[in-house]
Amino acid sequence: MFLHVLVDVIKSCFFKTMLLFLSGESKNNFLRGYGIKIGKECEIYSSEFSTEPFLIEIGDHVAIASGSVFITHDGAVNVMREIFPEIDLFGKIIIGNNTVIGSNCILLPNSTIGSNCIIGAGSVVRGNIPDDSVVIGNPAKVIMRTPLIKKLYQNHKNCINTKHLNRRKKMDKVREHFKM
Repeated sequence: MFLHVLVDVIKSCFFKTMLLFLSGESKNNFLRGYGIKIGKECEIYSSEFSTEPFLIEIGDHVAIASGSVFITHDGAVNVMREIFPEIDLFGKIIIGNNTVIGSNCILLPNSTIGSNCIIGAGSVVRGNIPDDSVVIGNPAKVIMRTPLIKKLYQNHKNCINTKHLNRRKKMDKVREHFKM
């Protein structure tokens, strides 16, 4: 039993260490090797993909911020071990295309997030989130539709076109904008 646990700990450490050194498509390919279904052009900064990564599906053009956790099993069944000694409960997590998962989110089993969604930092997602939703909170709730937030971003005074600049030029442009 101890050896089995030790092997799992070593695998987990190796997994998280590898993710620190990989980026972009190399990281996505590494995660695919663990069974996660990942679409095209995804930016994944999280390393917490549960013990059943093959139950996770990520669409195209998805961004997942650091600290976000995917949980594909329900540990609460442990309170029923005396009645059901062999019970375990699992659920898939599916993320649609063109979706952003903010920092430190928790995605629970049996959750589906639609396409064109924004999941705010720290949200706890359970259940179905429809397409074109902006979601925040614990539990996560839809607060507005994505088309509305797109309009808000287009007119926001601090919206700066820096996505494809190198780090130095980006810093210069942001400092200039904020008069620093």
